[in-house]
Amino acid sequence: MRAVVQRVNQSRVTVDGKTTGQIGPGLLAFLGVDTEDKTKDADYLADKIVHLRIFEDDNQKMNRSLLDTGGQMLVVSQFTLLGDCRKGRRPSFVRAAPPDLAKKLYLHFVSQVREKGVTAATGKFRTLMEVSLVNDGPVTLILESPAV
Repeated sequence: MRAVVQRVNQSRVTVDGKTTGQIGPGLLAFLGVDTEDKTKDADYLADKIVHLRIFEDDNQKMNRSLLDTGGQMLVVSQFTLLGDCRKGRRPSFVRAAPPDLAKKLYLHFVSQVREKGVTAATGKFRTLMEVSLVNDGPVTLILESPAV
């Protein structure tokens, strides 16, 4: 499982002009599911992200987590994170999980984030989405579960 996580002041996802998820300060997480991923990968990544100390403390040091700040998370599924661009000019998506598995693990990831006490909003799985955000920092990180 792979995630691109951005610290944001606000973020929103819309589908067909309608907002499906919106947050204030927190994290925007684009989530890609690998063919080999299991629930333990979603558990690992959810725990890692909500505890990641990437928010500033009173001394402007990255010492606070999403849980510490009371921030929110917007989770957007993005199979293209599993695109392999090493050969040729067209990405290969053979590592991207089939839709049924990807949706199951995406929803499990979201539920794990919520169980940890974080307000989580989402996009709409398998649809064309427009994502807007105001970066804070900017701070952008790429995280992977051990299986990737």
